[in-house]
Amino acid sequence: MPEIDNSSNPPVASVTVLGLGLMGTALADAFRTAGHRTTVWNRSPEKADPLVERGAHRADDAVAAVSASDAVVVCVSDYATARAVLAPAAAELRGKLLVNLTNGTPEQARDTAAWAAEQGADYIDGGIMAVPQMIAGPDALILYSGAKTVFDRHADLFAALGTARHLGEDPGLAPLFDLALLSGMYGMFTGFYQAVALVGSEKAEATDFTTTLLIPWVQAMVGLLPAFAAEIDAGEVQTDVANLDVNRLALANILDASRGQGVAGDLMAPLARLLDEAVADGGASHSLSSLVGRLSRAR
Repeated sequence: MPEIDNSSNPPVASVTVLGLGLMGTALADAFRTAGHRTTVWNRSPEKADPLVERGAHRADDAVAAVSASDAVVVCVSDYATARAVLAPAAAELRGKLLVNLTNGTPEQARDTAAWAAEQGADYIDGGIMAVPQMIAGPDALILYSGAKTVFDRHADLFAALGTARHLGEDPGLAPLFDLALLSGMYGMFTGFYQAVALVGSEKAEATDFTTTLLIPWVQAMVGLLPAFAAEIDAGEVQTDVANLDVNRLALANILDASRGQGVAGDLMAPLARLLDEAVADGGASHSLSSLVGRLSRAR
């Protein structure tokens, strides 16, 4: 997976940013700071005011915004909104680069890529793995997918936003990996909230518990992930360590204790149910990693 960072080629392109929420504003500011001629548009025009004061150009409508630049970057709430914004300007997209940094699904990205091709535009889809304050810094990782030749041609544009990683030619890969990473994040948050609610039921302070006990424990568990990944790649399901039956009992105890402490178990119940089903199907001696195969079979 080749990477570029913001030390690559000097800026050469003009760029339009459609959508000026917190992230869209950060993207536009990064392009402007990097030296790109930046045009901005938002349905609520007053959101462009701070950017215009700093040197960006305001477009009166989406058609004018798309017409103004070589590259068009869309960052709005969802793909339906992105298509609604772009539709009036479809004829203006011919010969341009369209970059969609809107969060969505692989299927939505592929559909939008096909639509962009019909308009005669190059298309790159992206997933932003950063908060707005991180944009333009080296810790801002943005995943891209689409034609590699197009990605390479506009390396300076992508580098203005942070570290760029091209995942492959399929435009659906960026949203797929984006959502996969978010899945890991939300799984971590789920465990955190359940843990804090449990100790909080006995008036323990969340801050002290988190910093002195939970973070060191989670960091130790994170160290196991490469071994789990190797098991998954190798198709190994047997284990002589903590098998599914052991973990099933642990989850059952978490749910029982939660009920006893007056804490809802909704966040953990789906995993407990999955473990119950796996053990009932004869997987008691299997590893936790074997659950990946079970999830994949759900397709």
